[in-house]
Amino acid sequence: MTTKRATISVVIIAKNSAMTLAKCLQSVQWADEIVLLDSGSDDNTTEIAREYGAKVHTHLDWQGYGKQRQFAQQYASCEYTFMIDTDEEVTDELRVNIEAVLASPQQPNIIYSCARRNWFLGRYMYHCGWYPDRVMRLYRTQERTYNDNLVHESINTIGATVAPLDGDLLHQTCTDFSSFQQKQLTYAKNWAQERFQSGKKVGFSSAFSHSIGAFLKTYLLRKGFLDGAHGLLLSIIIAQYTFNKYITLWSLHQSSTNKS
Repeated sequence: MTTKRATISVVIIAKNSAMTLAKCLQSVQWADEIVLLDSGSDDNTTEIAREYGAKVHTHLDWQGYGKQRQFAQQYASCEYTFMIDTDEEVTDELRVNIEAVLASPQQPNIIYSCARRNWFLGRYMYHCGWYPDRVMRLYRTQERTYNDNLVHESINTIGATVAPLDGDLLHQTCTDFSSFQQKQLTYAKNWAQERFQSGKKVGFSSAFSHSIGAFLKTYLLRKGFLDGAHGLLLSIIIAQYTFNKYITLWSLHQSSTNKS
């Protein structure tokens, strides 16, 4: 007697993602359904999604990445959810291993992670902490969801076992330097706002000490120097991002103090 294959929903959140979305959707056409939750695109993101058979929904009340993923998952109707970003692609090897999970009975409360191969200005990075860059993406729809984080959201892992899948996600992390820098600034602002709301305080000097530490960790401990000029540049960017996080948090408290 053969076991019936479990069903899977690929779930995507999107906004103005027309540049990368087609390749993403091409890589997941094997899924039982594709759900895309748009947060107000003014390009042809939703049209592209429908061309590839996605069920398109809209949620304009942006409350952060974690909440948006929660809203998106509510539209998933299959047994398993695979969460993917619009600038990611599933490789053939990863697809085979996902299909293996669906084909065989699995114990409850397992989350599956996969390695992510990150593209940075013309090449994939294999150091700087950017590979294998494992991310948790596959899980039973009724068992798990994302936390409420504004940025750097993650799946709730309480009581779960995390199992690795073979095969990579291809991630177009940075194809345009200016856009990447703008995204980093947004992430830093969201990180600081979240910490500010939770009452975290930092001193002025911590922005410098954390950024220096981030550079040394990325370039030396994580062997960024083995990626040549790309590794040096990425190490500087990570240090810059770290500085922006902490100095923004410090400035929020300064503004709050001056108002009171």
